[in-house]
Amino acid sequence: MPDGWQWDGTLFRGSAAHYERGRLPYAPGLARTLAAVLGLDGRGRLLDVGCGPGIVTLAMAPYVAEVIGVDPDEDMLAQAARQAGLRGVDNARWVAARAEELPAGLGEFRAVVFAQSFHWTDRDETAAVVREMLVPGGAFVHVADLKEPPAPAAPLPRPAPPYGRIGELVRRYLGPVRRAGQGTLINGTPGREDLVLARAGFVDFERHVVPAGDVVDRPADSVVAWVFSRSDSAPHLFGDRRADFERELRALLREAAPDGRFAEYLPPTEIMIWRRPPTFTDA
Repeated sequence: MPDGWQWDGTLFRGSAAHYERGRLPYAPGLARTLAAVLGLDGRGRLLDVGCGPGIVTLAMAPYVAEVIGVDPDEDMLAQAARQAGLRGVDNARWVAARAEELPAGLGEFRAVVFAQSFHWTDRDETAAVVREMLVPGGAFVHVADLKEPPAPAAPLPRPAPPYGRIGELVRRYLGPVRRAGQGTLINGTPGREDLVLARAGFVDFERHVVPAGDVVDRPADSVVAWVFSRSDSAPHLFGDRRADFERELRALLREAAPDGRFAEYLPPTEIMIWRRPPTFTDA
């Protein structure tokens, strides 16, 4: 887990309603690419840990017999179930649990996906448990925005959201150290998933980058939703100052773009895959 931080259930409290509107989508070819590289053929099962409102879970549902989304936030799972109903997805199941509560009687999977969620877990414990939940040759999948995307070929048609100034405003209200639930992230969230997965006995690393680069229109309401979708600026953290914060945030956005319209490039998506060795004699 992040240094000095302990899990608590308020990490994303109140964020679920803002998540889909505020977060940029993954690259459009994510599900198709992941299905191809994993050889998914409509059979088997896929588990999405830290699924949030089910964005990746639902995207992968057409490629397997069953998808299960696991998340400790009941509001996130309610959003996921609502979206499944709207889209007519009938092979998805939702389970309220933390990664540290796995295997939770969920059985075996061809793939277990962590989409920008692995860093919130006890990673060594979680990796070891997930390894035993995978069929031989099954895949541990880490999905994230590409950290250093290529430089854009052309300027944006509108101003980009003023993320630096937004961060300054959040720090003025919540303090200089990044918040996360009731705690703080003094050193940010951890990386080097490769070392964690190697310790757990995973092999055959693969990396795939799904290109994107389309210009995404971002109205001011979407940028506000992005702020409240984050663990370090979740609505509850502002307490009785939330209305004041939002008023200042919207004023900042009006100053940056008087017409209330922003734009940014959709970043590529990075897929990293490790495999459980292909036989049961790998212990």
